[in-house]
Amino acid sequence: MLSSGYPRLRPSGLGEAGSVCHTMYVEFLGIPRERAGISEMELEAETFGQVLGELSARCPGLSELITPDGFHPSIVANLNGDEFVKSLDTRLADGDRLLILSADAGG
Repeated sequence: MLSSGYPRLRPSGLGEAGSVCHTMYVEFLGIPRERAGISEMELEAETFGQVLGELSARCPGLSELITPDGFHPSIVANLNGDEFVKSLDTRLADGDRLLILSADAGG
């Protein structure tokens, strides 16, 4: 259980070709939070693309903001407060934090 009281959501723990995925945390703000219906979750993924696949499967309200190329242009993802990520191939490390928010937040 996360500090917010929401359950942890975990896939099988294995990535492509049996590689071990990393536990990471996703926090939602603004419209993504409304669409996801939760404020945060913990999941396991090796790449940003795997995160999007998990989000699409586990948060149906958020899935319409996820395209085959990433998020809809109105949504951005920030990794560890350091950089905005778009590439589905972006590698993740154990303990990474991904913040999902509207592109115009704070604007």
